[in-house]
Amino acid sequence: MHQLLFDYISKYMPLTAEEKNVIQDLDLFREVKKGTILLEEGQQSDLGFFVLKGCIRKYYIIDGEEKTTNFFTELQGEVPECAINKKPSSYYLSCIEDSIISASTSELDDEVFARFPRFESLCRIISEELLLKSQSSLDNFKYSPPAKRYENLVETRPDLIQRVPQHQLASFLGITPQSLSRLKARLQKTKKN
Repeated sequence: MHQLLFDYISKYMPLTAEEKNVIQDLDLFREVKKGTILLEEGQQSDLGFFVLKGCIRKYYIIDGEEKTTNFFTELQGEVPECAINKKPSSYYLSCIEDSIISASTSELDDEVFARFPRFESLCRIISEELLLKSQSSLDNFKYSPPAKRYENLVETRPDLIQRVPQHQLASFLGITPQSLSRLKARLQKTKKN
């Protein structure tokens, strides 16, 4: 389990044996069952999450309807706004698959950063990359019609097509499940011709 994380970190910097041992000793990872709600609207939490295996969905409930805004899969993380601004959460996080995640507080992060200052630089680099990807995804979403949004999803995150229930994918794309079905059928027909 830890080797996956070590491989991910080593894309940015090599880890010493001591650093690997500290990460293992922190015992951050836990198995979470499908359907587990990690965060509810109105809840205050100081936890940030990192997915080692599985999928977490971020969604809002607006007028009784779930609106999915993101999915976090392997080697992706989410630090809820409530962990930073210390206000109640405005959204939900739930596992849509059995998952292995880490849950960390800013206090634990600070403790690790004090002991290994270069981890703070690593987190900054990864955060900047994620921010750029997030901004690009948001821009593409805002200015693309539904067919283009779906094509972009197939191109950039094809694993979600198989892993995520269709009604949640449709919500993520900003369309109805029926529209998503028609869109998929139309695109398959176009590919056959």
